[in-house]
Amino acid sequence: MSDVTRAEVCAVACAELFRDNGEILASAFGTIPAIGARLARHTFSPDLLLTDGEAHFVRGTWAVGEPAEGVVEAWSPFRGIFDLVWNGKRHVIMIPVQIDAQGNVNISALGDHDRPTVQLVGVRGAPGNSVHHPTSYWAPKHSTRVFVPAVDMVAGVGNDSAAKGGSAARRFHDLRRVVTNLAVLDFQPGSGAMRLVSVHPGVTVEEVQEATGFPLVVEGEVPETRLPTDEELTLIREVIDPRGLRDREVPA
Repeated sequence: MSDVTRAEVCAVACAELFRDNGEILASAFGTIPAIGARLARHTFSPDLLLTDGEAHFVRGTWAVGEPAEGVVEAWSPFRGIFDLVWNGKRHVIMIPVQIDAQGNVNISALGDHDRPTVQLVGVRGAPGNSVHHPTSYWAPKHSTRVFVPAVDMVAGVGNDSAAKGGSAARRFHDLRRVVTNLAVLDFQPGSGAMRLVSVHPGVTVEEVQEATGFPLVVEGEVPETRLPTDEELTLIREVIDPRGLRDREVPA
């Protein structure tokens, strides 16, 4: 197949976040991360657990934006999610409003903490997620408004904040990757600084750095993010997202 869109490249990059994760709950926020999680389970990570968004683990592959179709594997009440979180049996992809070079994330409020100019959703589960189990991020609009020198409030715990928090914060802290509409990034071992892993086809390293509010770690020649296979494209276009919802999140 040809004419691969940027949204489809992003979906595959999100799927790769779950490669070799084993039997673990994949919690993916956003349309493209949800496509990625279903694509990963259908292909190279069959042991992933997916919920119907309510109270069941469901087997099978169904379209985003539609009710889950498949065999119910297990009952998953809301209280059970906390057991999975605290035992590290979950990999979440969250959407940052702000993220800094160490992976600290803000989803709570913009401006001064005592008198914020914009109230957002609050910290929600970000602190517990980021110190108990693998955490990745999806940023559909890579810009200096999102990738900032310092977040206004730490909701998701970054590498430097975990180090300051002592053993309780460091022990299971596991920031994996950041996927955006421009690139894939991770965090350099040792320094904990955000590092450029790959750029999507048609994007340059310079464009990614220009859209980032802090210096990125760039090691050698940066490769392109891999394209989806023909099988993956068929799954995305005909099974997982036949309505093309992905293009609303990342326009072609």
